[in-house]
Amino acid sequence: MTQFSTATRPASLEAGLGEEYEHVPVPPAARRSLFSVSAVWVGFPMIMTSAVFSGIVVYHLGFLTGLAAILVGNLVLMGYVGTLSYLAGRSGKNFALTAADTFGAKGFRIVSAFLSALVIGWFAFQTGMVGSTLNVSMGWSAPWVTLAAGVLFVALTFVGIRAISWIGVVASVMFLVLGAVAVVIAAGSGTGLGSALSYSGGAGVEAFSFGVAVTMVIACFADSGTMTADFTRWAKNGREAALAAFSAFPVAYFIAQLVGALVVALGASAAASTTGGDFLHVLVGSGGILVPLGILFVFVNLGSVCAHCLYNGAVGFGNITGKTMRQLTIVLGVIGTAAAVAGIWSYFATWLNILGVLVPPIGVILILDQLVFAARRAPAGAGMYWKPFAAWAIGATAALATHFWAPELSDAVVAMVIGGLAFTALSGKRA
Repeated sequence: MTQFSTATRPASLEAGLGEEYEHVPVPPAARRSLFSVSAVWVGFPMIMTSAVFSGIVVYHLGFLTGLAAILVGNLVLMGYVGTLSYLAGRSGKNFALTAADTFGAKGFRIVSAFLSALVIGWFAFQTGMVGSTLNVSMGWSAPWVTLAAGVLFVALTFVGIRAISWIGVVASVMFLVLGAVAVVIAAGSGTGLGSALSYSGGAGVEAFSFGVAVTMVIACFADSGTMTADFTRWAKNGREAALAAFSAFPVAYFIAQLVGALVVALGASAAASTTGGDFLHVLVGSGGILVPLGILFVFVNLGSVCAHCLYNGAVGFGNITGKTMRQLTIVLGVIGTAAAVAGIWSYFATWLNILGVLVPPIGVILILDQLVFAARRAPAGAGMYWKPFAAWAIGATAALATHFWAPELSDAVVAMVIGGLAFTALSGKRA
């Protein structure tokens, strides 16, 4: 097993919160129940952001075609994240440790740093979204709300995997209840729920391709989906880890996207082309108890995804630097919150393109190397293996070419297929 330097043991406060096993596999005695691990993943994709972008997909493609693209993207994620989770549950290793086995004891740093930086970008985006959402719905100061949210989310992540598990449960329950209420309100103010089936998209809107829609669905969770081992390494075995991932993709993710799709198809979106299936204004507009519940929902719901992203980044950079997850949570949380207050969340489209093109080949290469071609692998120990990096570059290049010259296809799917084929062609005794 690749050896990593271990950090000096944390202070009493950190030690009292429990071991996070940043630098070694989670031992069998510390593994958690299927419910606990599933709760971590379920609360991640069942968020307002998923509803926002599914609504944008439906706005461009219509309800039925958009829903088909959403389903295809979910099925791809189910196979991709589920298989990576199986590997994590079997080994107990987080993403960085898993990547080291395939990319090398030094090479993993490139992969882990890349993905960890991306998820911190997502942390900044989602934290900024709290401020912007409450600014639009309530007229509150976006910078101050964003700052308060960032401090709260950093504190939550600092507690560790237990807190992330519990906020996942609360966030998913609140989404189910309030999402259903929003859909009922939207259906009641229009021609009924059945009218959504005939929604053909926004008037005069140039529909983007089915492939672009699939890429949007995959790219939203391509980074943390690839880093699923940080969460599913806590499962008792590979089977339970895969089941925990399945509870997120397709179950939780599809439910969240269905709510957003219905909000747009029922004509209840405030600005379908930009805010998609965001339904907070539907709740707030109804007044009464739904106003404070809606405000609480924003913090809890987006707090769930922010804690997940910050945890991913802290564990990843923890392995690179030799520090603990909690030490990196403070440092990265401050950086991410500052970026959120500065408005980095508004550059979402750039992040989405990067994710869709560059991330998916990484997970496919890990799966092929450690599951399909496991018998051909040389003993671990080299600093860097060039074949996985070559396959990653080939997959990403093919996806970029697809983006510019074959936009009707899915960048993310092309990246997976070509990257996988390239690694298969290069596979053999590792060097």
